[in-house]
Amino acid sequence: MNRIVIVGASAAGLAAAETLRRDGYAGTLTLVGDEPHAPYDRPPLSKQVLSAEWAPDRVLLRAPDELDSLKLELRLGVAAAGLDTADRSVCLADGCVLPYDGLIVATGARARRLPGEGAHVLRTLDDALVLRERIGPGRRLVVVGAGFLGAEAAAVARQLGARVTVLEPAPVPLAHAVGEEVGRVLSRAHLDRGVDLRTGVTVTEVSRDGVRLAGGEAVEADGVLVAVGSRPNVEWLAGSGLTVGDGVVCDEYCEAAPGVYAAGDVARWHNPLFGVPMRIEHRTNAAEQGTAAARNLLDPRARRAFAPVPYFWSDQYGMRIQAYGYLRGAEEVRVVEGELAEGRFVAAYRRGERLGGVLAVGVPPKAVRGWRRRIAVAASWREAVG
Repeated sequence: MNRIVIVGASAAGLAAAETLRRDGYAGTLTLVGDEPHAPYDRPPLSKQVLSAEWAPDRVLLRAPDELDSLKLELRLGVAAAGLDTADRSVCLADGCVLPYDGLIVATGARARRLPGEGAHVLRTLDDALVLRERIGPGRRLVVVGAGFLGAEAAAVARQLGARVTVLEPAPVPLAHAVGEEVGRVLSRAHLDRGVDLRTGVTVTEVSRDGVRLAGGEAVEADGVLVAVGSRPNVEWLAGSGLTVGDGVVCDEYCEAAPGVYAAGDVARWHNPLFGVPMRIEHRTNAAEQGTAAARNLLDPRARRAFAPVPYFWSDQYGMRIQAYGYLRGAEEVRVVEGELAEGRFVAAYRRGERLGGVLAVGVPPKAVRGWRRRIAVAASWREAVG
């Protein structure tokens, strides 16, 4: 294998590149990114960058000399436009064609938008820098969507003195992801700090001056942030022969086709630990999956299934939220440590007869790691919670 192309200068793409070099690959290694920036970290965008606590260059994942040491053929600021798996080549938007012996797709996802123009999204470094100019003391920010991204941005804006309105179509924010009881606890943190949180409302149109709700009501603002989820960047793969459906569909090894692997937010792979297909949009997963995909590509005879315990965290008002496992679709949620009312607790999530995941609020990371081990060995619900 003499030529490997990684499409996506993301955390997953960088992890794949570093793994290939660390494991001895000495051939041509091309890293393609549609943004002009070198690979950077996304979680701080809705927190430290938005609040101006960090300068933009602090989110870079590697210093220039560290990138240089990887001996990459960098193609930044140009998107991939097509893939020919028969010819084993990637076509870029500038017309350049990159042949490959092995390919890793790490093109991530982009923010979903709503009808109208002028609203902000928060997916890239440039998005964060533009949005932070619209928030500050006395400014009015409307956030559409009370998921973790919208909640983090709302918390930052409120702490900066902005008047914040959060609009959420569900009766209880995040109930689909963490359950109703936990969703109410997380919502209360915003209500207690003066956020105007409105649930059960539908936004039909957005603009730079506010939003319009179903029924005709207008909510005025100095800025609008749309945080209603994302779409995997798979359009460039049309006609490639790869199976796409809410991401690049892969097997348990992250392989989408012979010699083609996917990693990060764009990958939808079968996780054998839980027995279900997943597409995980969390920073830890991106790095771990980029590493796994690179190793499986480089040495197919020794490849291993990618079966992680997913992990994510969120920071809101100084409150650390962390979760391990697969929480969606849980048949039971039980508080096993602390109290919901105190805002300091660990909740366990049951899937069938096994422990599927845990979510902790206000608990030190080391106090939650034991729960991760139980999830990793597929501990029964009875063994885990008694």
